[in-house]
Amino acid sequence: QVQLVESGGGLVQAGGSLRLSCAASGRTFSAYIMAWFRQGPGAEREFVAVISRSGVNTAYADSLKGRFTISRDNAKKTVFLQMDSLKPEDTAVYYCAARNSPLITRRYHDFDYWGQGTQVTVST
Repeated sequence: QVQLVESGGGLVQAGGSLRLSCAASGRTFSAYIMAWFRQGPGAEREFVAVISRSGVNTAYADSLKGRFTISRDNAKKTVFLQMDSLKPEDTAVYYCAARNSPLITRRYHDFDYWGQGTQVTVST
């Protein structure tokens, strides 16, 4: 069992940056694949980024590659999402997710645990 708590969301102007954090409870954080998803107004939840258990391997949604960076600190049981050059279309609730498996996936239903989400709003 793992509990996830996101933080770092807020209101930012277009072109700005935010860094989201997701703190995990439990003793085996390094056993989990970690990912970020987002859900905009009236939209389905979509994949943002995923990171392997060691942090060596990452994958991103094609539309976000180059602007977003996922990383993790296993000692601090935290995963991060650095978001740069933000656009109004990035406005969404961002969710952290954990999967107890070594296999990287982009499908939200493959993930076992979810945080409550943090709102990111990008103004023009």
